[in-house]
Amino acid sequence: MAEGASPTVPNDHIMGVYNRAPLAFERGRGSRLYTVEGEEYLDCLAGIATTGLGHAHPKLVQALKDQGEKLWHVSNVFRIPGQEKLAARLSELTGLDVAFFTNSGTESIECALKTARKYHWANGQPERIEIIGFEGAFHGRSYAAVFAAGNPSYTEGFGPALPGYRSLPYGDMAALEEAITDQTCAVLVEPVQGEGGARALSEADLVQLRELCTATGTLLIYDEVQCGLGRTGKLFAHEWAKNAGPDIMCLAKALGDGFPVGACLATAEAAKGMAVGSHGSTYGGNPLAMAVGLASLEELSKEETLANVRDIAGYFVQQLSGLKDRFPDVIAEVRGKGLLIGLQLLTNNREFMALAREEKLLIAGGGDNCVRLLPSLLITREEAREAVEKLERTCEAARPKVADA
Repeated sequence: MAEGASPTVPNDHIMGVYNRAPLAFERGRGSRLYTVEGEEYLDCLAGIATTGLGHAHPKLVQALKDQGEKLWHVSNVFRIPGQEKLAARLSELTGLDVAFFTNSGTESIECALKTARKYHWANGQPERIEIIGFEGAFHGRSYAAVFAAGNPSYTEGFGPALPGYRSLPYGDMAALEEAITDQTCAVLVEPVQGEGGARALSEADLVQLRELCTATGTLLIYDEVQCGLGRTGKLFAHEWAKNAGPDIMCLAKALGDGFPVGACLATAEAAKGMAVGSHGSTYGGNPLAMAVGLASLEELSKEETLANVRDIAGYFVQQLSGLKDRFPDVIAEVRGKGLLIGLQLLTNNREFMALAREEKLLIAGGGDNCVRLLPSLLITREEAREAVEKLERTCEAARPKVADA
């Protein structure tokens, strides 16, 4: 931080698109973050489900150091061995055939949308351009991504709506069946919504979704940027349902544990329109990113990592349900899946987040007046117990005050 700068004062030279909390962190370790003043916080935000292995994981730090001393970047006009290794491993884990590497989840979504439309074009059906999404969705901040999600607060002021995008109520399978026509290109959905309020599709819905897309020749795109890579206790959230796999899937966030890495994965059939020149990226898939991505995926895909998620998630649900019973005037519902946990509140969620920070606990906001717990997948039972204790005190502080008689 520059001499004389204060973490509580906005910088006039940074575009004011964030409502930042008055905190500045200088280091982290595991589930802990430390401010420039030396204060310790329990991190159940994880960079919004990004530092899935916690801060400064030693294997990722070593991978970054080792690659950083060899080669950071070359153009995608050359072979990049790290891409080939990571793509092969992702294919092995997902059953999908090919990968395009990006720097972010938004870019992965852009690639997925282009891949889907190019597929129908290659099939001689260029009229099939409509993308069906769902209310409450969040797919990133690029022009196509915001219209694919359809949230008015993200599209207002950016000109006419892009054609070919339609939004339906989340989980309404009857509405989806009626909406699919011979103009439909793809269905884009988060198996578990993050920003939309930690809402999860049922296993039956996922199976029906897959069957409906198959029957109509519609591509199924899963956005697993937030809910994937172990967050729900399976490596991918859709794996809780049998035979519900996608044609295209988007990943990012935990794939780099905070280093900018994303991926758009597809079956060979779905990607058949993506010929040379169809897409590209300057930084996507460079050697530095691939080294971190390989190291991260190795840890995320371990059964002990996934088992820890399931164990701690069960503990959280039990304890948070108890808090809901104790504070019915604060917590309306416990939602989510795995360690993508939502608390729908009866009090203001932004105020609740601020009160949690006073307890040195970091949590995320969310739609439908929710807050989210998105801790490291390696969080310990002791740290989870500490988080619950901090949330209990936060609920006490958030509880509406009864006026004196």
